[in-house]
Amino acid sequence: MDPVIHAQARLRVVAALSQLGSGDRITFPRLQEILRMTAGNLSVHLRKLEDAGYVEVTKTHRGRTPATLVNLTARGRLAFDEYVHSLRSLITPGDGVR
Repeated sequence: MDPVIHAQARLRVVAALSQLGSGDRITFPRLQEILRMTAGNLSVHLRKLEDAGYVEVTKTHRGRTPATLVNLTARGRLAFDEYVHSLRSLITPGDGVR
């Protein structure tokens, strides 16, 4: 299990971002609203995911208004897919183990 993704809050973040199309981004406030997380809590978890190369956080402007956009990187998508595969293998009976 990937310890970066395994933390509940980060798993929620990565799961939400995995629903975006490849290359699509979501605004920080919208992600915060979807996940019902405080800005500080979300920021901390995004930083850990960003440090691992799983998410990209882009600060830009929309007109004169600052905007923070978040997307799942290809590396993050692969890590999430592998995480989900690992979970499924844990809960799926097989190999005669009971």
